[in-house]
Amino acid sequence: MSKNDSISMSVIRRLPRYYRFLSELNEQKIDKISSTKLAQIMNVTASQVRQDLNCFGGFGQQGYGYSVSQLKDEIKNILGLNNNYQAILIGVGNLGKAVALHMNFERLGFDLIACFDSNEEKVGSRLNNLTVMPDSEIEEFCKSSSIDTAFMCIPRTSVENVLDKLYALGIKSYWNFSHYDISARYGDTIVENVHLSDNLMTLSYRMNNSK
Repeated sequence: MSKNDSISMSVIRRLPRYYRFLSELNEQKIDKISSTKLAQIMNVTASQVRQDLNCFGGFGQQGYGYSVSQLKDEIKNILGLNNNYQAILIGVGNLGKAVALHMNFERLGFDLIACFDSNEEKVGSRLNNLTVMPDSEIEEFCKSSSIDTAFMCIPRTSVENVLDKLYALGIKSYWNFSHYDISARYGDTIVENVHLSDNLMTLSYRMNNSK
């Protein structure tokens, strides 16, 4: 069991926001920040900030607050953004193409090393510095490379066959845009699901209830 297994997902999901805001403060040459000021930026309470950061050791100094650059680097390490995880992208339709072209993977701790698609018209096209390969070559490629994770940008109905191959190859971490319940099929996987429609419906709810 990891030493951080007891930390709640609500705390973990706030870490990227801490990192994003601290990176912006660092770019503005701001050296230090109090828990109160950081709480205002995060839209949480100062006690929540202290509780969150104490889960990982604290990092603050009484009467000084937090060193922006130091705290940013500490959270970067906690998030594992220096790990350079090797990733492949499955599906280069409109969504997959947008993911490949517009995400700064290197800054986020990942190295996208291959893209695959079942559409022959897309095979051979270029995405940044990558050539799209046919999905029939997934197994061969993964066997010859050390792959940590797969980004699933294919329709839900297409996932199962590809997922079974990837899992059999030892890939157990997924960034999942497909709406297929990967963790229900393989309980020992690590999955981050992206539901854009859920996010938009949440916006609709908040607009509907602000009248």
